[in-house]
Amino acid sequence: MPPPGLSDARDRHADSRHKRPGGTRRVDVKTILIVGGGYAGFYTAWKLEKKLRRDEARVVVVDPRPYMTYQPFLPEVLAGSVEARHAAVSLRKHLRRTRLVPGRVVAVDHAHRTVTVRPAEGPEFPLSYDIIVVTAGAVTRKLSIPGVAQQAIGLKHVEEAVSIRDRLLTAFDQAAALEPGPRRRQLLTVTFVGGGFSGVEGFGELLSLATSLVRAYPEIDLAELEFHLVEARDRILPEVTDKPGRWVVQSLEKRGGHVHLNAQLVSADNGHVVLSTGEEFDSELIVWTVGNAANPMVHNHTDLPIDERGMLVVRADLRVGTEDEPVPDAWAAGDDAAVPDLAADRPGVTTVPNAQHAVRQGKLLAKNLVATLRGRKAKQYVHHSLGTVATLGLGRGIFQYRGIVIKGLPAWLVHRGYHVLAVPSWERKIRALAVWLTALVSGRDIVSLASVQQPRHEFVTGGDPGTPIKPLPQLLEHVPQDDGRRPESGASRTTITSCTRTPAS
Repeated sequence: MPPPGLSDARDRHADSRHKRPGGTRRVDVKTILIVGGGYAGFYTAWKLEKKLRRDEARVVVVDPRPYMTYQPFLPEVLAGSVEARHAAVSLRKHLRRTRLVPGRVVAVDHAHRTVTVRPAEGPEFPLSYDIIVVTAGAVTRKLSIPGVAQQAIGLKHVEEAVSIRDRLLTAFDQAAALEPGPRRRQLLTVTFVGGGFSGVEGFGELLSLATSLVRAYPEIDLAELEFHLVEARDRILPEVTDKPGRWVVQSLEKRGGHVHLNAQLVSADNGHVVLSTGEEFDSELIVWTVGNAANPMVHNHTDLPIDERGMLVVRADLRVGTEDEPVPDAWAAGDDAAVPDLAADRPGVTTVPNAQHAVRQGKLLAKNLVATLRGRKAKQYVHHSLGTVATLGLGRGIFQYRGIVIKGLPAWLVHRGYHVLAVPSWERKIRALAVWLTALVSGRDIVSLASVQQPRHEFVTGGDPGTPIKPLPQLLEHVPQDDGRRPESGASRTTITSCTRTPAS
């Protein structure tokens, strides 16, 4: 159960929001619980706020993050073309009539209309609902490859994109101080595993950033950079046809990238990359973009029906269940929902997990929820693709709509134009556009802020160069402690007056 104070506050908040004028409470106000605040969840809540009449239903969103990540911006965040916060849309700023619960849903008991929420602080607690909307989102698919868990980093969240950029910039700083050799070569080697959209866009943008950095580092030659893209299949970007896909490979290789097709990562222990083709090299930065997997909560901790892939079985109108056996009061959309693709050429196909579908499914889901609350029929989800567009670095891109293919600068402009229109809220559109226009004049910012991962290092060590950079609990073991004695004349030492502090997060 939630702490008593929290529970009381919630009850009072619910009572105050759901009374008729004169003090008579409405008992028929339904609670719509949305699991996850990503694309589909955010757009469902956002549109519900605009469509629901006051006191018609109350909306609750449970998500561990206080923002929705606009993932198409992540490759440009890691390249410094978009400021990190501009790729994050604040839930509290835009969902003003929605109750936000910071935490993670770890189990769904739909038979009893209850979920279990695990907050960042405090014990787990149950949360009741009348209608559930599952938009938990997929997770990064990891494989049991030696060294991946210890060395690699994903590209699914803003924090990861920022860290990738800072690691590259820090590697340049470190390499510039070294003589040519194995360590310097490792620092200037980057490996992306996975040739889907995230991998190719991230690879292209980071390669563009690294190439431009060479001008600011006279100690480093362009030929020293090694960028590797590893893909298990015989092609990259499966969303485009064969010929444009081959053009993308050629474009990346002309810029100095190494694209390894029909190759799998065998090992990455201590940054030593071993491929199934027999190639081996040391890489300081390894980015894992192999694909998505079903959310473990959906796959293992719910009584809602799932398919063989661990995804929720969903009808075309986004209700959970089948045409013959719908699940009452349960809806789903986004990456964890196997939504039938009615626009496909053959039956049995489900929509691909991308932003185009998640956004539009969220909007339709809100309309269908309102329709059913008012006794009307829900509509089926049908969406014909608007085409495929990808950035490959500053001024480079590819766009395909059926048989129409645009390459280079025009495709890059299409990419930026589309996403500045697609990112939710005018505030985010203006901010992103302002950064892009500023970069045209002043270029990218090349300052590494990797030290923010250890913000108290200088404070704790007092600048002592002999103290290693470690997490704070380990760091304190290496710092001289204050024993109450005065230092000898002319002596200098670091003093920490108290170690009874809460460890840094």
